[in-house]
Amino acid sequence: MTSLVARIEAATPPGRDRAVDALRALAILGVVGGHWLVTALVTDSGTVRGASPLTQLPHLTPISWVFQTLAVFFLVGGQVAAGSWASARQRGVPYGQWVGGRLGRLFRPVAAVLVVWALAAVGMLVAGVGDATVRALVKLVWSPLWFLLVFAALTALTPLVARLHPLWPLVVVLHVDLVRLGLGGPRELGWINVVAGWLVPYCLGALVARGGVRGRAGRWALLLGGAAAALALVLWAGYPASMVGVPGSRMSNLDPPSLAAVMFGLAQCGAALLLLGPLRRVLRRSAVWAVVAVVNLSAMTVFLWHQTAMIIVTASGSLIADDPLPGLHTVPDGAGWVLARLLWLPVFALALLVCWAAFRGYEQGGRRPGGGSLVVREFSPERKGHARHA
Repeated sequence: MTSLVARIEAATPPGRDRAVDALRALAILGVVGGHWLVTALVTDSGTVRGASPLTQLPHLTPISWVFQTLAVFFLVGGQVAAGSWASARQRGVPYGQWVGGRLGRLFRPVAAVLVVWALAAVGMLVAGVGDATVRALVKLVWSPLWFLLVFAALTALTPLVARLHPLWPLVVVLHVDLVRLGLGGPRELGWINVVAGWLVPYCLGALVARGGVRGRAGRWALLLGGAAAALALVLWAGYPASMVGVPGSRMSNLDPPSLAAVMFGLAQCGAALLLLGPLRRVLRRSAVWAVVAVVNLSAMTVFLWHQTAMIIVTASGSLIADDPLPGLHTVPDGAGWVLARLLWLPVFALALLVCWAAFRGYEQGGRRPGGGSLVVREFSPERKGHARHA
């Protein structure tokens, strides 16, 4: 372990902004933790269905404020992609080669999870598992992939949107919500916000890459202004308090992204930018940086397989136990379920570790014939890590 930490430290370029990698890791782990806490698989008369504790326990809504961290992921994505594209242009790298490399790293692990779960679905149907159960499980695994499609599209559009000020897509979100919610316009208009809503933090990240939002005053303004606007929209404009979808609710802040979710995302981005300085100081410690580096190497693998890990544990529990296990198979309708679910989280993490060991190669691209360390290759100087811009 000590030698691995030393190799990662030696291979990291001096100009790499380690805090940006830490924000990406925190964003991915936030989404994973949030899904594990607010998603349940309930067994009912031999059928498995999805459920959410937020339906029965609305006082748990603040969980969604902590763990809905997609805005930070898009912030980091915009900053890194804008910096990478600028570097590619300076080095004469054509657009096709640049975007192909970035999207290849994104979609290799996606192909793996799609193939595995397509085969699993067929196998379950052949074995006699009910259609409703198969649909519930496949939806649980595949539904989070929507955001990767949006992220891939924004990545491909980086040369066009890198200099777009985040206020412009924010204005689009505002007018779309005004028409669809305030004036009774068609609901389909909301899908414009699927792009415009996530363009806001993505363009903010590109602005940071260009040297914008440097001062603490601007970052505090994002945090406080975004939080105040989101609170006002929830209290007086009828937006839901939860920043994730809740089954049975009249509308979702996330599907498609609402103005409240976008403003809350700006508050999160402000907090993330304020954390950059403290994170840089902490990440001077080689051991801490090594953990962040390893998580970043497999960020997509962790995201893509975390629901599978929960399903594996839930299915294994059904096979082992005669009665439904609290926090695993039972309806999430009380404090007892919450406490039991917290105890299951380490088990989910262990199952995810197994999935990571099995499938991380699809994201990391395998090993070179020379046998070099994947970690060392990823952070070696010739790979041009992102430099500090904020």
